[in-house]
Amino acid sequence: MKEILNDIILFDSSIDIIVVLVRILLAVLFGGIIGYERGKHGRHAGLRTHILVCLGAAMTSMAGVFSHEILGYTGDPLRIAAQVMSGIGFLGAGMIIVKDGNNVTGLTTAAGMWTTAAMGIAIGMGFYSGAVVLLFACIFTSTLLAYAEKKRKSHTVFYIEINELSSAGEITDKIRTMDEHCLIEIVSPKSCQSGNLGILITSSNTEHRCEFRCALEQIDGVAFSVIA
Repeated sequence: MKEILNDIILFDSSIDIIVVLVRILLAVLFGGIIGYERGKHGRHAGLRTHILVCLGAAMTSMAGVFSHEILGYTGDPLRIAAQVMSGIGFLGAGMIIVKDGNNVTGLTTAAGMWTTAAMGIAIGMGFYSGAVVLLFACIFTSTLLAYAEKKRKSHTVFYIEINELSSAGEITDKIRTMDEHCLIEIVSPKSCQSGNLGILITSSNTEHRCEFRCALEQIDGVAFSVIA
């Protein structure tokens, strides 16, 4: 029993059925924790995706170690794992979406996928202490730091649609009287209503966002408004 525990806990190159089982279970657990956190934020790459990425990376690392230590191949055992880190970029790129011409979403999820792959490689190589530290660092970054960023957010983005194109200039002038430092950008209408025009308003008014939105809706020609 002591030898089995040493094989599992210590950072070494041993590969047997118990070590493989433990590393697979750890990959499921660690990848699932990160995936669960992403899933709570409504991301498509959630629990199952992160588990599969971590599992694949872990097995890739174990396959490299197995080929080197058991089969006696003289090549670099980390060569296959290195390809995982570059190849995961294609999966991460699918998470990045550009909305409304300039709003980019999915960067955190894509970075999380890449980090999950690195964690899977560490688990597959038996570097458990590094994988544990990385897991806690990911949770800290994705939760506590995300909360801190929201608290210090210095602007609010509003989206409105107008149904009177002839009065677009007058409407934007009224918006600037409400917040002279706001940024106004014309975008495609989200409602797809014929004749409507979408407008993004980036305002520094973060404390009275609800009042600002109500004031936007009172402007003649504004069909509706939302906080983007």
